[in-house]
Amino acid sequence: MKALVINGPNLNMLGTREPGIYGTETYETLVALCKDSGRELGFEVVEVYQSNHEGAIIDKIQEAYGSMDGIVINPAAYTHTSVGILDALKAVTLPAVEVHISDVDAREPFRQVSYAGMACFARVTGEGLAGYRHALELLRDRLQG
Repeated sequence: MKALVINGPNLNMLGTREPGIYGTETYETLVALCKDSGRELGFEVVEVYQSNHEGAIIDKIQEAYGSMDGIVINPAAYTHTSVGILDALKAVTLPAVEVHISDVDAREPFRQVSYAGMACFARVTGEGLAGYRHALELLRDRLQG
């Protein structure tokens, strides 16, 4: 099994970005958590990618077609704005799990809409960085299902 973990804008700033919401662990900690968790869960490959640019994220989703078995995605701010990311996820037809570090449902009203989530079979929110492991578990279960 091969998984692609995609992180959107500002997630590279973990540890300094609004620690009251996102915690104090760094992006490097997140990458290590994803790779270690993936290995423990039986993934042969877990690639972790981050970009602040919508088009780069769309390109990465398209590149996953034919080379990855599934996607875990935290589109960050693009969650609430990007039909392009939604369309890319739908186009590649790979099973995808949406993940968010914070409980987006308890935040500002504009965060209640998730375009990317419309193409995902599951959603994990409010579990901090541990939510990525949960998302990888859900993806593994779907792939082995």
